[in-house]
Amino acid sequence: MPLSDLHQRKRAKNVTVAGILLALIVLFFVITIIKLSGSPAAAGL
Repeated sequence: MPLSDLHQRKRAKNVTVAGILLALIVLFFVITIIKLSGSPAAAGL
């Protein structure tokens, strides 16, 4: 059974939101690792 246009739009929006959340989680994780590693580059953050 094919999904209606409304279902397809909702799914696309949910996938987009999930992608943004995943990108933020990865970004915070990378920043935390850099700060904890004592890297000289962390001083600029």
